[in-house]
Amino acid sequence: MESGTVTTPFGRRSMTLGMLSSQVASREIEPDKTVDKWKLYRALCEARPLLGVTDRALAVLNALLSFYPKNALAQEHGLVVFPSNAQLSLRAHGMAEQTIRRHLAVLIEAGLLIRKDSPNGKRYAHKGRSGEIDEAFGFSLAPLLARSEEIERLAAEVIAERMHMQRLRERLTLCRRDITKLIEAALEEGAAGDWMTISAHLRGLLERLPRVPTAAQLAATLDEVELLREEVVNQLDMQLKTQNQSGNPAQDERHIQNSNPESIFELEPAFEKKQGERAVGNNDPNTEPSDERSLKAPTPSGRASGEAARAADLPAGHSLKSFPLALVLQACPQILDYGPGGTIGNWRDLMSAAVVVRSMLGVSLSAYEEACAGMGPENAATVIACILERGGHIHSAGGYLRDLTRRTEMGEFAIGPMLMALVRANAGARRNVS
Repeated sequence: MESGTVTTPFGRRSMTLGMLSSQVASREIEPDKTVDKWKLYRALCEARPLLGVTDRALAVLNALLSFYPKNALAQEHGLVVFPSNAQLSLRAHGMAEQTIRRHLAVLIEAGLLIRKDSPNGKRYAHKGRSGEIDEAFGFSLAPLLARSEEIERLAAEVIAERMHMQRLRERLTLCRRDITKLIEAALEEGAAGDWMTISAHLRGLLERLPRVPTAAQLAATLDEVELLREEVVNQLDMQLKTQNQSGNPAQDERHIQNSNPESIFELEPAFEKKQGERAVGNNDPNTEPSDERSLKAPTPSGRASGEAARAADLPAGHSLKSFPLALVLQACPQILDYGPGGTIGNWRDLMSAAVVVRSMLGVSLSAYEEACAGMGPENAATVIACILERGGHIHSAGGYLRDLTRRTEMGEFAIGPMLMALVRANAGARRNVS
């Protein structure tokens, strides 16, 4: 600051501690410090939200900077400009003088200008014999030079925040587009799933956002929409894999029996028989066939055991192959909690647990009996165990079971891929925990 002393405003204008702070900070400018005034002005425009100034106030500041004779702000050139309100109005594109005075007060309050008033409140300068300005009265641009680093830092923060918001909006738009297109494709192709509910859930997530959301609100919504997209992709991917592997039942049968010799199916040779054949000389309770199950001892009384017995009496379906009970329990460990005494030792126990679970999942008795008739009691119980394992991804267990029964009757569904997918998922979960 040219005089090196504190200046107070003319007339009835009051002095504030903020003005004093700006004047004190302006006296601490390094002697050789310079900054390009227009580069600094662009940074001011970026940092405007954090500085608390309006765009009209910055237009007045632009007019003031245009009266500074040099492009670089420096103490050696002097930092006071002294245009009249009439001149400022011309440089500010005809802005009214009252409006100019109001915005000048805003700039001073924000600490971007210092008012250096003359004894009579007029703006003018004293020049020496050589024509150089000895002392000027008007507005000092010293706070801009003193706060140049702060202004540039604030501008960088605003730019980074704006870029972050832009990236969030772009990702949200892509996620919304992906989900919408996938749902349209699923509906056109007739894929199984409650796609209208998923679409309504997506709309609810997007409508929850305010008109001008914050970065935190956008990020939270984006996380939920990305999870929804992953669920849709996984559901469609699972159906595609099931269709690809079960398109030819004969190939699927050969694949199960003659795949990699190290497969877990080779560990259970008693199960490698043609559909409908009886197991000879096998005492393993896990491999008892459907037509021998009626010769077992009476089951415990109760609704679950009664339904399991009725399911066992239904004719076994001939379109699906029964899999080892050990494999079913490995793929669907949650079903163990619903077995008699919290354990499952044979197929009868699994069917009893399936009856309990189907009621808990809201599957009607008729849907379960149709599944037993179409797939066989063992396979119907296996499918119920799989639905329980993936309960968080299936909206309507009854509708899902009826759809699988229909696809079984058409020869379009195989249990093997479903079981193996659950085995891999449980193995991956165990690795992550360990």
